Amino acid sequence: MKCPACSNQTTTKTVAGIQLDVCEGGCAGIWFDQFEFKKLDEKHEMPESFLKALDATKKVDPKHGESRSCPKCDDIAMMRHFYSAKRQVEVDQCPNCAGFWLDCGELTKIHTLFAKDTDREAANERFIQEAFGAELHTMALQSQAQLANAQKIARIFRFLLPSYYIPGKQSGGAF
Repeated sequence: MKCPACSNQTTTKTVAGIQLDVCEGGCAGIWFDQFEFKKLDEKHEMPESFLKALDATKKVDPKHGESRSCPKCDDIAMMRHFYSAKRQVEVDQCPNCAGFWLDCGELTKIHTLFAKDTDREAANERFIQEAFGAELHTMALQSQAQLANAQKIARIFRFLLPSYYIPGKQSGGAF
């Protein structure tokens, strides 16, 4: 496989039972196929000796304005996005095969962001609440009001028609 960052040929390495494509002798980037990254995104899941053994002989600047081509999919540009709500590490991900490309040092940074997945999930929840909390609360109230109106209409139909005319459970009609 050809490295999307420096065009070097990658080498397959097995880490914790998972085969990764590593740019050895190049930029020291790592390719994770679909679902592989989730298995190694916490510090305790990846042997520290593996990351220390990676040596970036070619320093590649991850040009944030340019998109890279996916090394697995032909002519598919990868998307660059922040890995977490802390917005400290950007990763490249293929929208087609869902693989991840991490430049040298990005995995180490990701390992230092959160101690556990639960910490990451809590940070994401806080971010969503800060960014969209008021709007989500308003939408929930509107949905509850719409449900209440629909239930009123259903009660009117249950009064006017026997329940076997209304689809759904017989005791409550449609609702």
